[in-house]
Amino acid sequence: MASKQRILIVDDDENIAELISLYLTKECYETKIVYDGESALSELSVFKPNLILLDLMLPGIDGYQVCREIRKNNNVPIIMLSAKGETFDKVLGLELGADDYIIKPFETKEMVARVKAVLRRYHMPQSIGVDSSNAKCVNYPDLSINLDNYSVNYMGKNVEMPPKELELLYFLASAPNQVFTREQLLDNIWGYEYIGDTRTVDVHIKRIREKIKDHVHWNIETVWGIGYKFVTK
Repeated sequence: MASKQRILIVDDDENIAELISLYLTKECYETKIVYDGESALSELSVFKPNLILLDLMLPGIDGYQVCREIRKNNNVPIIMLSAKGETFDKVLGLELGADDYIIKPFETKEMVARVKAVLRRYHMPQSIGVDSSNAKCVNYPDLSINLDNYSVNYMGKNVEMPPKELELLYFLASAPNQVFTREQLLDNIWGYEYIGDTRTVDVHIKRIREKIKDHVHWNIETVWGIGYKFVTK
């Protein structure tokens, strides 16, 4: 029997934390609650969560710093929870490496749906029985992006990339030299809930460029005032 997926809940509000745990437990997840940033960092190697629900307003080390510390050497999915709904706060969370951002108060059904969506993107599909002709993979000189197993190989090395970054890179590279507006990228990669928040695209493009530099045969080009395209030369 497959083991349950583990979710670490980091929130200093005991009532909210218990409520989140209750709903996730009903969905057959194993949960653990901690109430401060230091405990969250300690449990990372002990509990080994498959996903972290991270409140931003924590005693001691706040959620932003916790996320920053985790991202130094760990790619575990992180969903930030916050009463701060300003674009600046959401963008900052994404820039630090969060995979999603949920504004409090939230509907528990939405929270569960987002948890499932993020975990689904992080799970590598089984390769047994896959028709290689239908494999979702694009290849360029020194770059291979495989959406079947969520892997990126650049200059002969595997590159760690959260699902949204990889999906965005794959989407652009799958249609070389085609210009996409930020709104089109939001709609195709993030879905309706992010429409209007175009900075999300810019943040992810910036993070991709930090990991994959321009190549003599290809690069991600900014089309000023419109969006982006994957250029082949």
